[in-house]
Amino acid sequence: APRRERQDGIISKDDLRDVLASMGQLNVKNEELEAMIKEASGPINFTVFLTMFGEKLKGADPEDVILSAFKVLDPEGTGSIKKEFLEELLTTQCDRFTKDEIKNMWAAFPPDVAGNVDYKNICYVITHGEEKEE
Repeated sequence: APRRERQDGIISKDDLRDVLASMGQLNVKNEELEAMIKEASGPINFTVFLTMFGEKLKGADPEDVILSAFKVLDPEGTGSIKKEFLEELLTTQCDRFTKDEIKNMWAAFPPDVAGNVDYKNICYVITHGEEKEE
């Protein structure tokens, strides 16, 4: 059962533990999590989180890394996240997307009628450079 209702884009120690566990790192010590949090210069948002994970997982499959990061935003495990939520993260965190970049993204990855975006497809394109054949 998801225990967090937070939608502020900030990633907590519990979120980090969840992601590491989902990647098979089940016995991460509290000190390791504290160290990861201290490494970040402030609250850990999605961009900082991806960067930290990139460092931790050199040599890992980048698609899995990105997928795991998205899964933090999808506690129910639906495989998609709300268009509005993703757009808000991309336009308010770190390297902010411009209106044009957002428009291009929705052209490439149109949300479904309910306004959900399939992040597995986005991960595939980020790591492989082309869309997966349906």
